[in-house]
Amino acid sequence: MTKSITGSFYLTETVILPGASASGTRVQATVDLSAYVNVPTGQAIAIESVDFIVQNGIDFGGDLAGMLVNNGCISTQLTDLNPSTALVQANNHSLVASSALNIDKVNSIGTSQSDLFPDNFGPANLSEAFLVVNDTLYLTSGNDNSVSGANNLYVTARIRARVVKLSTKDWMAIAIQSTAEA
Repeated sequence: MTKSITGSFYLTETVILPGASASGTRVQATVDLSAYVNVPTGQAIAIESVDFIVQNGIDFGGDLAGMLVNNGCISTQLTDLNPSTALVQANNHSLVASSALNIDKVNSIGTSQSDLFPDNFGPANLSEAFLVVNDTLYLTSGNDNSVSGANNLYVTARIRARVVKLSTKDWMAIAIQSTAEA
């Protein structure tokens, strides 16, 4: 049985994509969960939601036109296993959440989409959470189909989570799943 130990709280991390980065450039940052995950007691993190925020420029504005030189996309993923600076396929068990900000410079339009891939363990109030037993999350982001603008791009993941206590069976199931290949 899965039981909440804390209420919801936020973790944040930012990756910085240098200005004028070539198309396909990827950068990575980590979120340290070692203070929350405890193997002997069965403590884990339940990720309830992830928001991705993209900013650029020296004042962290949201100037869509300045983010990329041409039409393109800013892709971001949050995983619980280290993909280095690669993006993982959607059927990869380590994928927690992903986001894409599509930029149409010609028409000054930006569209975004994001998702969270929940596990289905425990009571109803945690059924839409992604349960993490690893002590690090990996935030990877980059630009596709266009060089980034002159200024740095800042991609921030705002992660709403809570600490939970898992049964031994649930802990083992998640640990096995999190190390299995997609």
